[in-house]
Amino acid sequence: MGVNQAELLPEEKLAKMFESWLSQQRIDFVSPEAAKAYRDRVIRIRDVIQLKVPDRVPVYTNMGFFPAYYAGISPEEAMYDYDKLITAWRNLILELQPDVHGGSAIPGPGRAYEILDYKLYLWPGHGTRADTPYQCVEAEYMKPEEYDALIQDPSDFWLRIYLPRIFGALEPLRRLESLSSVVEMPFTGAYLASLGVPEVQSAFETLLAAGQEAARWRRAVSACNKALLEAGFPLFTGGSTKAPFDTLADTLRGSRGIMVDMYRRPDKLIEAMERLTPLMIRMGVAGAQSSGRPLVFIPLHKGADGFMSREQYKTFYWPTLKKVILGLIDEGLVPYIFAEGSYDSRLEIVRDVPRGRTVWHFDDTDMARAKEVLGKTACIAGNVPISLLNTGTPGQVKEYCKRLIDVAGKDGGFIMTSGGVIDKAKPENVQAMIEFTKEYGVY
Repeated sequence: MGVNQAELLPEEKLAKMFESWLSQQRIDFVSPEAAKAYRDRVIRIRDVIQLKVPDRVPVYTNMGFFPAYYAGISPEEAMYDYDKLITAWRNLILELQPDVHGGSAIPGPGRAYEILDYKLYLWPGHGTRADTPYQCVEAEYMKPEEYDALIQDPSDFWLRIYLPRIFGALEPLRRLESLSSVVEMPFTGAYLASLGVPEVQSAFETLLAAGQEAARWRRAVSACNKALLEAGFPLFTGGSTKAPFDTLADTLRGSRGIMVDMYRRPDKLIEAMERLTPLMIRMGVAGAQSSGRPLVFIPLHKGADGFMSREQYKTFYWPTLKKVILGLIDEGLVPYIFAEGSYDSRLEIVRDVPRGRTVWHFDDTDMARAKEVLGKTACIAGNVPISLLNTGTPGQVKEYCKRLIDVAGKDGGFIMTSGGVIDKAKPENVQAMIEFTKEYGVY
């Protein structure tokens, strides 16, 4: 009789997830050497996460559109020509040979966004130049008086209020009746009738067309990832989610709206974040369990130094983020927390997590202090400046990486990677970061 997953302790669940990631049964490696390299890389990452001393410092390529520039194609081509997309990403990883990579899904399916008239972002050739990355368009896509609607029924809010605001083609979904009305036959007719409105039907047809396009993109991305797996290069994270504060602040209320809310409606803001917390946990768990990889990516945006005070961070940001982190850990997963910007004043706060169960990726944080404060609790990653990779020399990159390894890499617990996502950089500098780490970062 098999063991019920729910009866396992968190550390037992994690062991099973790491074993799933290590398993080579479903991978048709191109050679025995590729199979060994794959296993060595996963073990290296597992050991560094659990604060064991690995054979050497692992190196991760934290890529945005860099593979496109490297291949001589534009970001627009990467979002619309899937053959060019996967060729560029595959060739870059095979040439630079990092320990782990983030896959080729970052650019996204431009044509699907176009079909839906996506308003939340400008992307290459559709609001930004063809040779530039995408940009978020902040606005109050959720009004302050709509907190109660979100709290009472998040899915209904997303379907009938939020989606019609961020996708022009889905504006007719505002006319749908609430799904919660489908409780008895006498009430069900009204909901079904709302599906019969021609504009609503057209919106669903457009959504299906976007889904078909996204499926074509996903098949291409999966083929790229599969080829890299067979060559011995594991994907890094298996799922993703967000801090509840950022879920509200990034794309619902916007920066201005959320800052006002901290003063004018703090109780309602906290209630909404508590409501979103189990949804954010479930989102991360679903992705990781589906992929069989234990790391869950959590980008942190609005919690950085300078956005809010330390006391505000402790009141509004950390409590629900901590619940998401602990919820993922309870399910045998490893939160990979990308602390964008500076987190110098947050280090003592975020130390309050189980030992050897998280990775903190720092962008512009003092890595000596990060190692001092977090080194016995969590693996840390980062923080090679993307400005250095873009404007420096290979010698300067090697010098910076040496200091990082000497300080942050002491006794393990460190992953070498760039501080931010790499879009434009000198190829020789990225190569220097990877090759120097392999040479100098040996324990």
